[in-house]
Amino acid sequence: MDLITEPHVLDALSQRGFTQTTPIQSAVLPYALKGHDVIGCAQTGTGKTAAYLLPILAKLMAAGHTNSHQHTRALILAPTRELATQIDDEIQGFAYHAPVASVPVYGGVPMGPQERALKAGVDIVVATPGRLLDHMRSGIGNFSRIEVLVLDEADRMMDMGFWPDVRKIAEMMPPTEQRQTMLFSATMPEEVMRFADELAPKSVFIQVGSVRGPAQTITHEAQIVHAKDKADVLAKVLRRERGTAIVFVNTKIGCDRLARTLQRSGLRAAPVHADRPQHERTDTIEAFRAGRLQVLVATDVAARGLDIDDVALVVNYEVPRSLDTYVHRVGRTGRRDLKGHALTLSDDFERSYLESIDKAFGLKLFE
Repeated sequence: MDLITEPHVLDALSQRGFTQTTPIQSAVLPYALKGHDVIGCAQTGTGKTAAYLLPILAKLMAAGHTNSHQHTRALILAPTRELATQIDDEIQGFAYHAPVASVPVYGGVPMGPQERALKAGVDIVVATPGRLLDHMRSGIGNFSRIEVLVLDEADRMMDMGFWPDVRKIAEMMPPTEQRQTMLFSATMPEEVMRFADELAPKSVFIQVGSVRGPAQTITHEAQIVHAKDKADVLAKVLRRERGTAIVFVNTKIGCDRLARTLQRSGLRAAPVHADRPQHERTDTIEAFRAGRLQVLVATDVAARGLDIDDVALVVNYEVPRSLDTYVHRVGRTGRRDLKGHALTLSDDFERSYLESIDKAFGLKLFE
């Protein structure tokens, strides 16, 4: 962290035990701290959030910064409520002793408190695209002097259909030459790359590690199991597991059903999906983070952006249909250089998907 010189940020880094940068941070910080546009591609759990937050905070705290309460200086777009909340939590941690104000803006909660915060003026807004557009269309918030625009998990925003909203928001920002733009993603599909070139035509492209593959800290296992036996096999695996586990399913109905089945088997499990009220989702995730729950049963949308360092096991209860989904799911474990394990339960119908994943990443699941 030798590149960071702002005293408030250095104090926060010291208090939080940051002693050295991750590879993506080492690659990004020299450019981002100088105001260059950056497109960063790295596996999940490698520290991308700090790679863009530290330069933002250093910029805002420079020269005795105080918030003008008139406009927002940095905007961070994220695909899910959970990720937006976690990014804002990181901001609060890094800027605990500094005069920097931020607010998370996302759907599923009343708009009033967000409107009041945006009208009062905050330095950093962390937002999901849909809810932010709702505010902007109502003339809420002043984004005319944005100095830094960040797109986090850009590939997922594309997958979730947010691309039109992101484009509209970008069009309402200051011109590219008047702002710093940073885009980060675990994968970099061609459409994301084209949009990144439009947003930041003079950007530095930084790739750390494999473009598509899972982190090297994760071991992989697969079991071929009849569909009707999956729940029993999963329960036995989870009873042997000493740490926490996230189990992925494909549907919200299946998420609730499996969580109830695991609860009946005596496991401390709870579901997380987009149809559950936001306060329930938040309470469930915090209970899991604190160790009061052992198992989180989640859909892909709800679990996107979960940043919990010590998840020991990820289980694909249903085989993901795409390579990128597999990477994002298993990336919930093996984070921050910790070891993790990924187990996939496949029936005969799903085996072709599993074989595609195995071949693409060289996992050797069938040897």
